Amino acid sequence: MTRIAVFPGSFDPITKGHESIVKRAMSLFDSIIVAIGSNSTKTSMFPLEKRKLWLEQTFASCPNVEVVDYSTLTIDLCRKHGANYILRGLRSVTDFEYESNIAKMNRMMEPGIETIFMLTLPEFSGIHSTIIREIIKNKGDVSQFIPQGIKLK
Repeated sequence: MTRIAVFPGSFDPITKGHESIVKRAMSLFDSIIVAIGSNSTKTSMFPLEKRKLWLEQTFASCPNVEVVDYSTLTIDLCRKHGANYILRGLRSVTDFEYESNIAKMNRMMEPGIETIFMLTLPEFSGIHSTIIREIIKNKGDVSQFIPQGIKLK
């Protein structure tokens, strides 16, 4: 059985934490689909095309990583791509509480798809896209929080 994982997020922008989770998970899965989802509760700072380009640049040297965008339920994206896992990174207990509820709902909708949680490395646990966007809005330098080579302009 091929092990395909979907790593969903808004990636607005991608962070070193996102990059770390995917790269650490590469040995666990045959394929990882990094999926940029449309979140009805969020307004993106960066256009979809830019976020997709950043993800493609970040994982260009990773042949088993594919970048897609979607506007359906994550579980429907998994079905479409034959993915049997959803990969999520956890920074804190708050993340776990939020993500575990989503995982339970997904499990009820599709029992054959497991959610796998990976703990963020300690050095990335304080990095949040929301905070990065605030730093950007106030003309601060975010280069230490995003993957190398990503140009936000």
